[in-house]
Amino acid sequence: MKRRSLDPETPVESAELSLCEALLSLKGAEEMDAFLRDLCTPAELEVLVDRWRVVPYLLDGVAYREIHERTAVSITTIGRVARFLTQGNGGYLAAAARASRRRANAKKVRA
Repeated sequence: MKRRSLDPETPVESAELSLCEALLSLKGAEEMDAFLRDLCTPAELEVLVDRWRVVPYLLDGVAYREIHERTAVSITTIGRVARFLTQGNGGYLAAAARASRRRANAKKVRA
């Protein structure tokens, strides 16, 4: 992670909180997609997508090799995501649980 040698005007913690608040303020997937495409380079966005793509497979207990074969995401990235699923801050698990509930509710509405 990049750290600047000079003290920025806005402390990192405050800037991170501001980013979190900006993300929370967006309404719907379309706004989030537009924001992420403005915020991230294509390579950065690809990395985020790759990490998120492997989460369901890891939660289902799929082997790393099989995840790699299904997604073309590197074993290293898969291992990194797995580590954060078990030892991280709970963000992947919270997002995965909410996404799962959203999909279940959408299926109920369609039925």
